[in-house]
Amino acid sequence: MDDIVRQAIAKWPNVPHCFGWLGLDARGNWYMRDDRTQHAGPFPASKGSLLTHEKLIDFIQRNYECDGEGQWFFQNGPQRVYVELEAAPLVFRLGDERMVTSHTGRPARVQRVVLDDLGRLFLDTDIGFGIVHTLDMETASDAVESGQWAPRPIRSTELACRFGFVLSPAARHANTMKKAGQ
Repeated sequence: MDDIVRQAIAKWPNVPHCFGWLGLDARGNWYMRDDRTQHAGPFPASKGSLLTHEKLIDFIQRNYECDGEGQWFFQNGPQRVYVELEAAPLVFRLGDERMVTSHTGRPARVQRVVLDDLGRLFLDTDIGFGIVHTLDMETASDAVESGQWAPRPIRSTELACRFGFVLSPAARHANTMKKAGQ
């Protein structure tokens, strides 16, 4: 986390969390989701505006973390901006010699490989769980065919629970508020 973010948290410790405003698709792209986009439907059916500003994307990715409940967020100064996920909290790219790197630029070591019923390949790694980027499926299939990776089948509906992440913190928050009568 950036030092400036830590300082902002210390200065303003009680800033409310933000839900629904930021999305991460299965290719590692970030989307800003304004009120109109959120009212049009859930992510990823209603994605919003693709973020293209490199410094903003770098800032988000440096300050992208997970809370104790499996909800991923971007720490924007003192405010947590919870992220709506299309498929998984991380998107992995495969480089030379099948070197695995997350969309945030962090290297990862593969611990387990799973293939869901929709044909998507996921990696459980030392830095977290994520989907393999579609552009790297040929390299991934080489790893499977060579026996380096042995994917285990899993239902797509079981991924979040099994690997401890929340696809839609906004929906979870809305349900919690509804139950609390707010």
